[in-house]
Amino acid sequence: MTVMQSTAEVLGPDATGADVCSAPTPRRPRPDGQDRYTISEVVAFTGLTAHTLRWYERIGLMSGVDRSHTGQRRYSNRDLDWLDFVGKLRMTGMPVADMVRYAEMVREGESTYADRRELLESTRRDALTRIAELRDALAVLDRKIEFYGDAGGAESEQ
Repeated sequence: MTVMQSTAEVLGPDATGADVCSAPTPRRPRPDGQDRYTISEVVAFTGLTAHTLRWYERIGLMSGVDRSHTGQRRYSNRDLDWLDFVGKLRMTGMPVADMVRYAEMVREGESTYADRRELLESTRRDALTRIAELRDALAVLDRKIEFYGDAGGAESEQ
């Protein structure tokens, strides 16, 4: 069972709605139509390193990655969807420990919905704070750029 399985079951294959972020990520079928990827293919798709992918498994951020009879990892489209979601969580600044905790809650099932929502809401609040801070920083940069564009008029740089 992969971490995204419960989400896919809840949303269903034809999930649509006003919030595009809540819709399932589009599938990435292989050219031959199969749903199995080697670690090197996943590296190419995601930009993550093989070391990072193995580390995600070791810490419990990914679980249930299928193996071939020779022990080679075989990732599925669902695994790629999960990695895409993890990338979004990383982008928000969510600590790895919280991502692992979220993954554990997903594996525990529906009884953790409230806790998952709370964690995501907290992460959203933190992301909004970071966005506001970045907007303030951009405003300062814009003022500086405008100042230098005016060829250093009589105003002070401060």
